[in-house]
Amino acid sequence: MGLIRMTKYRTLLLATIGFNFSFLIWFSFAPFTGPMAEEFGLSLAEIGILASAAIWLAPFGRILTGWLSDKFGAPTVFAIVLGYVGVFSMASAFAQSYAVFFVERLIVATAGITFVIGIQHVSEWFDEGELGTAEGIYAGVGNAGAAGGALVLPRVFGSNWNGPLFSTNWRAAFFYTGVIAIGLGVAYYLLGEAAKSDVKRQATKDSASFGDWVYTATRYGTVVLALAYVMTFGLELSMNGWLATYYREGFDTNNLVLASTFAATFSVAAGLLRPIGGYVSDRLARQRKNILPVFRGRYREQWTFLSLCFVVAAMLVMTVAGLSGELLLAVGAGFLVGMSCAFAEGAIFAQVPAMFPNSSGSVAGVVGGVGTVGGIVYPLVYSAPLLPNLHTGYAVVAVSMVPIVLLTAWVFQPRIAGVANDEGFVGGGSPDPASGDSD
Repeated sequence: MGLIRMTKYRTLLLATIGFNFSFLIWFSFAPFTGPMAEEFGLSLAEIGILASAAIWLAPFGRILTGWLSDKFGAPTVFAIVLGYVGVFSMASAFAQSYAVFFVERLIVATAGITFVIGIQHVSEWFDEGELGTAEGIYAGVGNAGAAGGALVLPRVFGSNWNGPLFSTNWRAAFFYTGVIAIGLGVAYYLLGEAAKSDVKRQATKDSASFGDWVYTATRYGTVVLALAYVMTFGLELSMNGWLATYYREGFDTNNLVLASTFAATFSVAAGLLRPIGGYVSDRLARQRKNILPVFRGRYREQWTFLSLCFVVAAMLVMTVAGLSGELLLAVGAGFLVGMSCAFAEGAIFAQVPAMFPNSSGSVAGVVGGVGTVGGIVYPLVYSAPLLPNLHTGYAVVAVSMVPIVLLTAWVFQPRIAGVANDEGFVGGGSPDPASGDSD
């Protein structure tokens, strides 16, 4: 029992605040790549590696914490993660060696694993018909923390910063955001309650065995949604870490605040529009409305598939806009990519907890963990020296997404989608008795 009586809306608020700040501290390095590169002597390719490295530990971390949240409850796990992230963020502010700094920021970057903790927490409080909207609000507003970082941090910690403890702006930013993270961790532990009832909490805890995890991790639905998340949330991560550099280097925009502001337009779209993706999925499922007859009767799947196609098209537009040489056109295209990510991510996580209601943390961990792989790989493509310019990488990434879209088309066929939570790519096992049809 927490300090106050929790309701589903208070739980949603608590989880959203925690994840929003986690996202801010995760990408707090992005607005400061210029001065950090100057101090440590980094090349453009090395900046790309730093952006990629922010995601390296997320896949395993999300898979683990998703299961831990089912087993021990979200408040405990969320508090632990925010606590150690805060400590290492503060430590990174004092780093004098790039090797030490790199390792400390790797650990700080595990702030991103809080996503699946909050997904599990929210799903423990909301009914199936509200899951898409609730998870969309949580993840959407939470993801907007990256925009908050891009907009707020370079303004609060400007290039002329000379405050207490530090005369370097990015060091001050890392120290003080670390202090806040520790405070939020304590608040989450004291206020949060793991589930809306003891019965619900026990059912989730009982399903958190290794055998159940293997079963849910290998179902058709889990695998295809995880790959779809690679090309949506993985893409979002890559853009959050890269766009400020892209707008600065690709268009000779040497103003740090201006480049970060342009980059924030993507993060705003990718974050704040995500609830729409979840709401549309909920609405189509409740009204049993077909918008793509080829997948007739699979209402959530229809919306997810259309939104994935939107992502591919938007990435092609991003390359065309960049090649035009018009900065504002490229910023507009970035907003369009963010919108496509938001719709698709909301659609995907409307399906996840509905498929496995008593294993939502484990499944969210697999989908969210695998999804972050895109955030590791895509920045390396954007900054690849073999490409003729910084604009063509987006088209290369778009083409790489096509096989994933084709796989979703196969799994979303009504005859396969109907058993996607029971049938899998690997063996049998013991199905989750509470698993239900995603529609």
